Amino acid sequence: MMRRRTTLLTGCTALVLALGATACGGGPVSAGGGDKALDGQTVTVAGVWSGSEQKNFQKVLDAFTEKTGAKTQFVSTGDNVSTVVGSKIEGGNAPDVVMVPQVGVLQQFAKKGWLKPLPPAAQKTITADYAPVWKKYGSVDGTLYGLYFKAAHKSTVWYSPEAFTQAGVKPPKSYDELLKAGHTVSDSGLAAFAVAGQDGWTLTDWFENIYLSQAGPEKYDALAAHKLKWSDPSVVEALTTLGKLFKDKQLIAGGQKEALNTDFPGSVEKVFGPKAEAGMVYEGDFVAGVAHDQFGKAIGKDANFFPFPAVGGGTAPVVSGGDAAVVLKDAKNAKAGMKLLEYLATPEAAAVWAKAGGFLSPNKKLDLAQYGDDVTRATAKSLVDAGDTVRFDMSDQAPAAFGGTKGTGEWKLLQDFLRDPSDPKATAAKLEAAAAKAYQD
Repeated sequence: MMRRRTTLLTGCTALVLALGATACGGGPVSAGGGDKALDGQTVTVAGVWSGSEQKNFQKVLDAFTEKTGAKTQFVSTGDNVSTVVGSKIEGGNAPDVVMVPQVGVLQQFAKKGWLKPLPPAAQKTITADYAPVWKKYGSVDGTLYGLYFKAAHKSTVWYSPEAFTQAGVKPPKSYDELLKAGHTVSDSGLAAFAVAGQDGWTLTDWFENIYLSQAGPEKYDALAAHKLKWSDPSVVEALTTLGKLFKDKQLIAGGQKEALNTDFPGSVEKVFGPKAEAGMVYEGDFVAGVAHDQFGKAIGKDANFFPFPAVGGGTAPVVSGGDAAVVLKDAKNAKAGMKLLEYLATPEAAAVWAKAGGFLSPNKKLDLAQYGDDVTRATAKSLVDAGDTVRFDMSDQAPAAFGGTKGTGEWKLLQDFLRDPSDPKATAAKLEAAAAKAYQD
């Protein structure tokens, strides 16, 4: 499973996707007759999506064609958006629009001078219909470049209602209650948690939720920008809190060793597969896609979620991810690209994918009734209601060398911490050393 941090797969959408760098054109789509402002023009869009996500985004592009007459072509980049787009720019074949999956990549593109600022109409819509935090994450040095069309809710803990009923526990409201409920589940015959330690990104998500709740949004922002060192006492405290879970063999299915050999899909299987080994798995709302599509679980009945609980005296965290639409400066058809962004900023565009499933929108004007099931409506409402307290995935804001590379940086150091959580202070020092190097490079 590659690092699809922003993937939202709920309801009947597929999870395990092939990420090939293939060009898949939407092709000429009937404009439906009548005069169209962009008749005869083609907008090229690049993004990480493939499989069912790409098909559902194509429905949005097709709706844009119906509205404007512009044809569309989608190019799937795989996870290496920066590399693929960079090579296309150098080759004189830049796409018009890129769906950027990480804040760090958006900032990189802007600093390289690759992006055009958003048009006034799109800026006005974002200011009116989105929480200010989404405008912040789409801006670089005060200029708004990115429109967040698709979002992820990464503060959801998924559980087996059957396991909770058997153990006699209810969804907890605090981290301490979470561990207590975990012990009760364990006493009833199942491990509490399946942890996907083989995928380092899942461990960063654990840390980020704990840190945001325990340390608060100001320190979270400072740490994300490396204005606060990873050796700070607040980081040590969050690691200590996380370590309570990691070192408790009663709480983790198979203990630390098995957790380090379990990838993300495998962690979901341990809870919702044919032979349950655990009662809970923490990850984003895309867990539902695996539970439903791979194991036939009815979402809301056989598989449900509760919000990641508050830690200490903090508030419950809402950590998000998302894909931002940007227009490239070297685009051959920047005008039509800007029209696409103006369309993507509307609830009309968001509703197309919302009906198809596997999607959340940060747009406050999107009617929740457009979502296909109650669980998705609940996660979407939680995301929108969080407003300006939403914080973007911290590791996605960091340089890739620290926050997004397998076998190095934060991913590896948190895997080492899962293996041996006995010295949070030493781990914090190693994280700071790795971060200092990455942010300097």
